[in-house]
Amino acid sequence: MSMTSQHDKEATTGVLYALACYSFWGFSPIYFKLVNHVPSMEVLGHRIVWSVLMLAGLLWLRRRWGEFARVVRDFQEMRWLLVSAVLISFNWGTYIYTVQSGQILEASLGYYINPLVSVLLGVLFLGETMRRWQMVSLTLATVATLYLALDFGQVPWLALMLAFSFGFYGLVRKMAPAAPLVGLFVETLMVAPLALLYLAWLDLDGVGHFGAEGWYTNLMLVAAGLVTMLPLLWFTNAAKRLRLATIGFFQYLAPSLQLVLAVIFYDEVFTPTHAITFAMIWTALVIYSTDAWRAHRRLRRLRDA
Repeated sequence: MSMTSQHDKEATTGVLYALACYSFWGFSPIYFKLVNHVPSMEVLGHRIVWSVLMLAGLLWLRRRWGEFARVVRDFQEMRWLLVSAVLISFNWGTYIYTVQSGQILEASLGYYINPLVSVLLGVLFLGETMRRWQMVSLTLATVATLYLALDFGQVPWLALMLAFSFGFYGLVRKMAPAAPLVGLFVETLMVAPLALLYLAWLDLDGVGHFGAEGWYTNLMLVAAGLVTMLPLLWFTNAAKRLRLATIGFFQYLAPSLQLVLAVIFYDEVFTPTHAITFAMIWTALVIYSTDAWRAHRRLRRLRDA
């Protein structure tokens, strides 16, 4: 097989992994709706605990315990991972609550805003420069959020919490360069004792759902680990095979699917205000993505020169 054919095959495989990953994240509200009878904090506790167990098994199968040992011996990296563990737990809990409370539209808005928040955080904390069109896209997204807040008379706090918590999570993970699989295992391991204590307290208080409502609830709560782990594995496989610029275009698939689910399947009201807000956000993302693509092409031409 020629190098070109091999490269094309790898790229095709990468696209399939990216589609699987972001489609899974896009359809994830279905899972959290299926466990709607379990409070969001309890679902979060199970998500953390079962993720730890499944990730530990995966690390064992892939023989990556040495990599884990290296990370836990690095005090500086562990400090950053502790911060990222708090951020990702907060993000997961907020997302579960947002979906279960019938506000998938707001979750979708949050993840549309997230890439632009990441640009802003890069400027504020990493000294990155903001190109002119990036500034335009960020300004447009800000105007869209303000318009939604003014017209509805309330700030879309859940969307902003999702966007900023995941944005800060990405920022902190840059400071702790552990591989995604090992990093996620360390993060969940750090917060697992609190999750276990909380679940034990629910059980002692007689209000825990695991083991009390039959096999369906038990199975669905165990599946929280798979809901966390599978898309991450697909994402890492996609990232190995595709340019980051290409991956960037796929990230809009998840909130788009969430938007469709919210309006068509879960009967959330999509008002004219939502239409105008999302139209402005989509325009901002088109500007942002086009600028990123052009910047990548310019950089590539300079490297090839």
